[in-house]
Amino acid sequence: MFSAFDRDLMGRALALAARGLYTATPNPRVGCVLVKDGRTVGEGWHAKAGGPHAEATALAQAGERARGATAYVSLEPCNHHGRTPPCSDALIKSGVARVVAAMRDPNREAGGGGAKIDAAGIRFEHGLLEDAARELNIGFVSRMTRKRPWVRMKIAASLDARTALANGQSQWITGCEARRDGHAWRARACAVLTGIGTVREDNPRLNVREVATPRQPLRVVVDSRLETPPDARILEGGGVLIFCAVDDAARRKELEARGAEIALLAIRGGKVDLPGMLTELARRGINEVHVEGGVKLNGSMVRERCVDELLVYLAPSLLGDSSQGMVNLPEIKVLDERVALEFCGIERIGGDLRILARVKGRG
Repeated sequence: MFSAFDRDLMGRALALAARGLYTATPNPRVGCVLVKDGRTVGEGWHAKAGGPHAEATALAQAGERARGATAYVSLEPCNHHGRTPPCSDALIKSGVARVVAAMRDPNREAGGGGAKIDAAGIRFEHGLLEDAARELNIGFVSRMTRKRPWVRMKIAASLDARTALANGQSQWITGCEARRDGHAWRARACAVLTGIGTVREDNPRLNVREVATPRQPLRVVVDSRLETPPDARILEGGGVLIFCAVDDAARRKELEARGAEIALLAIRGGKVDLPGMLTELARRGINEVHVEGGVKLNGSMVRERCVDELLVYLAPSLLGDSSQGMVNLPEIKVLDERVALEFCGIERIGGDLRILARVKGRG
């Protein structure tokens, strides 16, 4: 159905889409290439919400040369009036002869652009490099189809799966290359999430420092009893959302004075409703959540089925049984009760090993 030439051009559209990796949120990362008579006449990508869509940029660059061209788009052209007009209408008006989309738009409100293009007599095809397109927008797809962000849990551990010594010392188990790579994953996320235990013990900033980024992700703290110290480094610079399960007016006032937003979201037992938290983050337009917590929060997130994949950095060292583990999970009696994962990627990062493992059935 698709030629090698088609694949090359869609690969280019995906490469363009990736330029919006850090900035397109909450919108999807989209790229577009217009080709006529074997030559590229226009290119574009979606840089940020409110800005022109990829198709609009490519069409503006092509001008009259768009007539009779083929448009390669990494996501089905939108079909709704938001901050910008529908891209499906723009493509139809331009007189393109063919539109190839990598994947359908999972946003039901914005979808249907392909059908409109087809009804206008323009050849519409989809499914070219669909898996790659889906991976690039895995968070957006999750928010549109599941009403929750895609949650990636990052863990740095020794080869015997230990994340810290018994006294809590953990800096640094992995090398500088792995830490830099971890910051790149932070940068692509919409939010970086941790727990009150990590805030008190490590006092992290949890911002992106090791790689260049045009914007900082929202920082989120799970703090059931609202115990975040007002002088915690994570509060520096604002952009912090704290989920709690009790409303303490005095503590709330102190933290709000530091620029934090407090969200009360409780369940029985005085704990933060973690699935409800993900629903709330999705409502706020959060596509991807990057978790950097301790063993307790990690365990709670996994037990409540709030994790989609693990990003694990393994160092070539052994810390021993008295050290802290990766995830605090209850003992199981039969193997059928295990959390089943599948490896999506294994790569050497400096002197360490990076493993991306996805919960089976996700994605």
